[in-house]
Amino acid sequence: MSASRFPGRPAVPDEVVRVLSILPSASLVVAPDGAVLRASTRATALGLVSKGTIGIPNILSLVHQVADDGNAREQEMRVRRPPLGRELLELRARVAPLGTGAILVLIDDLAEERRVEAVRRDFVANVSHELKTPVGAMSLLAEALLSSSDDPEQVRHFAERMQVEATRLTELIQDVIDLSRLQSDDPLIRGEVIDVDELVARSMEEVRVQASTHDIEVICGDPTGATVYGDRGQLLTALRNLLVNAILYSPVHTRVSIFARRDASIVEISVKDQGQGIPPHDVDRIFERFYRVDPARSRITGGTGLGLAIVKHVCQNHGGECTVWSEVGTGSTFTLRLPAYDSGVTTTGEVRALPIDLVVAPEGGRGL
Repeated sequence: MSASRFPGRPAVPDEVVRVLSILPSASLVVAPDGAVLRASTRATALGLVSKGTIGIPNILSLVHQVADDGNAREQEMRVRRPPLGRELLELRARVAPLGTGAILVLIDDLAEERRVEAVRRDFVANVSHELKTPVGAMSLLAEALLSSSDDPEQVRHFAERMQVEATRLTELIQDVIDLSRLQSDDPLIRGEVIDVDELVARSMEEVRVQASTHDIEVICGDPTGATVYGDRGQLLTALRNLLVNAILYSPVHTRVSIFARRDASIVEISVKDQGQGIPPHDVDRIFERFYRVDPARSRITGGTGLGLAIVKHVCQNHGGECTVWSEVGTGSTFTLRLPAYDSGVTTTGEVRALPIDLVVAPEGGRGL
C-alpha cells in the first residue's frame, strides 16, 4: 500500500499506514478544507465521513483552526450521530498537523463504556424478574408430578408441561445471552461489506421451514444492489427475528413480505405482515426488553419478549434505527434503517492512499 494512486505524487510511508491501521480510535486524514483523504472503517461507521468530507461541523471547525495556526487541539463534544441524527455521541476529538498540508483526526467514543455499564445494571434486574416465571412454573409442575405419581395420564400431562416450560427457559436464556453480547459488542471490530440482497435471501431461507409449518408464504421484493457495513451475524439475527415475529403473529394462508430499498445515504429493509396489528398505545413500547403486547398470545407462541429488543440494539450498533407502522386488523411493517456503505472508503481497517505524503509535523507545530 506504499505506492500512491496518484501518478507523480509521493507515496505514503508504510510506517504511517501501519500506525493508523492499528489505532483503536476512529481516524481520519484530511486536507485543511476538511476533504477526507483517508478514513478508517470505524470512522466511516460512526458517520464521520459524508460525501467525501467531515460530516460533523464541530470536528470540521477544529480542523480549520489547526490548519490556520498549526497547533494541535483536543476537545470533548456531544453531537448527533450522522446520518440519521437519532443517537447522541459523546466524543473526544484530537486534531494535529502531519505535514505537507495533511491533518490527522483521532476520535474516541466516550459514551459507549458508560452506556454499556448502565444497560448492564438494568438488564440484570429485568432478567432476574423474568427468570422467576418459568423456574417457578417448573417447580410447581414438579410438585404436581410427584403428587400424581399413581396416575399415568396426569404424569404424562405434567411432564409435557414441564417440557414446554424447559424449552421456554432455554429460549429465554439464549435470548438473554444474545442481547447481553449485543450490548457489550462492537460490530465494527469484525465489520465487513454486506450485500443487502444476499442478507435478505439468507434470512428468508432460515425461516422457510417455520413459515411452511404455519402455512405462511414469505416473499421478497426486487434486488437493490445496496450494501451496508457491519456485522453479518448481528444483521441476520435482526432480520430473522422480524420474520419470525411476523410469521408467529400472522393468520394462516397469509403473506409475509421482505423488501429493501436505498434512499440517498440510507438503506431500508422492511418486513411486512398481514397480522392482527399493534394497538397505538403499545407501538412506542414494543422495543422494550420483555414487553409483550399480548402476554397470553406470547405464551402460546413461545415468545420471550426480547426479540424486538435485540433488533433495536443491532440497529443502534450499526448507527441506524428500527421503525414500525401498524394498524389493528391490517398488519404491521417493521423497517431497519441503516447507513448505506460508501464504496469510496476502505473497509479493511486501514486507510486509503493519499494524494500527498505524510511526514511528522514540521518544527514549530505540536504533535499529539
